[in-house]
Amino acid sequence: MRRIQLLPIQLANQIAAGEVVERPASVVKELLENSLDAGATYIDIAIESGGLSSIKITDNGKGIHYDDLPLAFSRHATSKIYTLHELESLGTLGFRGEALASISSVSRASLSSRQVDSEHAWQIMVEGRDQSIDLKPAAHAVGTTIHIQDLFFNTPARRKFLKKESTEFSHIDEVVKRMALSHFDVGFSLSHNGKNVYQSAIAQNELQQEQRISEFCGKDFLKHAMKIEIEASGLRLWGWVGLPTFSRSAADLQYFYVNGRIVKDKLVAHAVRQAYQDVLYGGRHPVFVLFLECEPSMVDVNVHPTKHEVRFREGRLVHDFIFSSLHRTIAASRPQPAAELAMPEFPTPSSVQPATPIYYKPQQFDSPLQVQETIALYQTLQAEPVVTPSIKPVQHDIPPMGYAIAQLHGIYILAETKEGLIIVDQHAAHERIMYERLKRQWQEQSLSAQALLVPFTLSLSVKEKAYVEEHLEVFEQLGFEIDILSENSLAIRQVPSIIKQKDVEPLIREVIADLVNLGHSKQTQDYIDTILGSVACKGAIQAHHQLSIMEMNALLRDMEITPRIDQCNHGRPTWTKLSMKELDSLFLRGR
Repeated sequence: MRRIQLLPIQLANQIAAGEVVERPASVVKELLENSLDAGATYIDIAIESGGLSSIKITDNGKGIHYDDLPLAFSRHATSKIYTLHELESLGTLGFRGEALASISSVSRASLSSRQVDSEHAWQIMVEGRDQSIDLKPAAHAVGTTIHIQDLFFNTPARRKFLKKESTEFSHIDEVVKRMALSHFDVGFSLSHNGKNVYQSAIAQNELQQEQRISEFCGKDFLKHAMKIEIEASGLRLWGWVGLPTFSRSAADLQYFYVNGRIVKDKLVAHAVRQAYQDVLYGGRHPVFVLFLECEPSMVDVNVHPTKHEVRFREGRLVHDFIFSSLHRTIAASRPQPAAELAMPEFPTPSSVQPATPIYYKPQQFDSPLQVQETIALYQTLQAEPVVTPSIKPVQHDIPPMGYAIAQLHGIYILAETKEGLIIVDQHAAHERIMYERLKRQWQEQSLSAQALLVPFTLSLSVKEKAYVEEHLEVFEQLGFEIDILSENSLAIRQVPSIIKQKDVEPLIREVIADLVNLGHSKQTQDYIDTILGSVACKGAIQAHHQLSIMEMNALLRDMEITPRIDQCNHGRPTWTKLSMKELDSLFLRGR
């Protein structure tokens, strides 16, 4: 055994660099945090060869005092904190004092800085070893420029783990994007190999903030996102959350910030996942740009070298606040009343001269319209320039989902609105309606049931029967009355009111499968929601079921008052719309 001794400072810094400097993007992150902490309002990032040959970051922050420059690259030297109290209530992004020391130990670095009351700037150079404390004057505006060259030149093994230039730059681009999304009061510019990638000006108002969101998250993001701003219990959550229908196959459009610091926290991820749990299609991921603000003392950011993970001192409070805020926002997403618009090219009786736009409620037949009936109706309107009793002008009270005019292949409901056409998947929509109704009845302990005239017998495996026996109480609460007949059979004497007798066997088997998959977590809300979802799916109107106009309109009215109606509980969309402008474009009208 060799004797214990202190590590050389250079080796200790290179070990620390392994924690802090994973790749060029890690360097950019640390340097950007320093610029933001220095109060910069504009930051320029110039990258060469994916960051391997050169990373140059210039800001207009407060700069570094001449006397402090020799300490800038020293390990654990920082201006961010002086006491334990400051560590426990951090208001800065950086604080460890490790970044510059770690970066300079694996690169050739130079730093030029000037404060507002200095006659000129000063520069210090470091090259992969103990720094030289020689300072020399330099030409520089107020602020700081740090130039990192030949990253990992003295640790070739680390360099071998890096990817190709374009891949490394994509990671840098993502880091800059994350910073820009969290600091609307700072302008950013990014270039690669001398070519400008983007320039983002300071976003001083909500419109400019949304322009920056669109710039980095795509133009479609805001079209399918809801603004959220909720404050309670010393916490404030604001930002933009995507509609469940605008989900992604990967979790690549998720930005969550705590006091301006982007985090990937398990508690936060669980709260978000729970809020979206029964409105997302299987395997899909929600999109969001969210900001959580709280007292710095409520969050501990000193739990990971990269500072991506945090620990909340009131974890349950934060989790429930995030979940309830998002849950209510998603639930509020439902059809809204349309603006007052006149239907274009609809036959208007010459005797009617409206002062404001008038919408004509479509004729409501007892069965879906046939082509001949449509033609006959149009000819009648053309021949009679008066308002007939069957078609009455209606103002200001057109429901958001409009009025049903037909059913397509027994699957889709077509509804006419003041803006155009709405298409509804009748099964998906009714499934969500039933699901929300069942959840409410479950909470109120008012689930209704009906006895079967002839009990239904079901054969099960020994394992399935064991699960039924173990969860008989849950079945009873759902409205089932079950008798165990033998080792492999049972009798069902009562079912939930929404279930038809032909659906009993597949529903029971589906519920048993849920029990097997969920194990013994019957006390969790996830468990109950899954079971109620199965009941709702079997109780909802099925495809190819013919509906009358009255039934279709009743479904539309239910949709307008049902939370989370935009998706069924499997996450599929329940309805879509086509405006008159979109319909006109299909037929090249107006060209």
